Amino acid sequence: MGEVNDKRRRIDIVLEPEYLEGLGDLELDEVRRRRDTAEDVEAQISYYRRLLHGRMDLLNFEMRRRSGQEERSMLEALPEILASGMILGSEPTLRHIETMPPIPSMTGRRLIDKIMDDGVLASLPELSDEEIVEAIERLRDVETQLSGQRRRLHQVIDRLQDEMVSRYRSQQGEASVSG
Repeated sequence: MGEVNDKRRRIDIVLEPEYLEGLGDLELDEVRRRRDTAEDVEAQISYYRRLLHGRMDLLNFEMRRRSGQEERSMLEALPEILASGMILGSEPTLRHIETMPPIPSMTGRRLIDKIMDDGVLASLPELSDEEIVEAIERLRDVETQLSGQRRRLHQVIDRLQDEMVSRYRSQQGEASVSG
């Protein structure tokens, strides 16, 4: 694969079948570079998913507050709401925190840009219950799309990692897998 075209997104390039074609003919450094790129894209997608989950948590809290299931204000509950996305079970899930990409610029080209800049949170007090439910559904739809992309990225990463491990084993330790 040559230079990345500025008009094509990295995720589109990484998920194209050509990204994995001819792996056996590539230098180990190129295979490693492709794996690193795929891992960077996966970290970005995971970060976007966390942003979406945070927005869904806020909107779901507002719906519980409106229905009387929650007595606290959003401001009072905000630290707990935001922290809840960092915990799965009893363990914090802080993996990738140090490598998270910046919040995406709002170019309006991508669905994630539009959904993150839809103004829902800023206008929350004025929204009807139906509008909040619609916003949650839109967020779920985007999250489903991102989850599908993330699964496909994991398949690419696994294939690249398998290639590197295979070379390492065939060269009996002559090549370094990490790096």
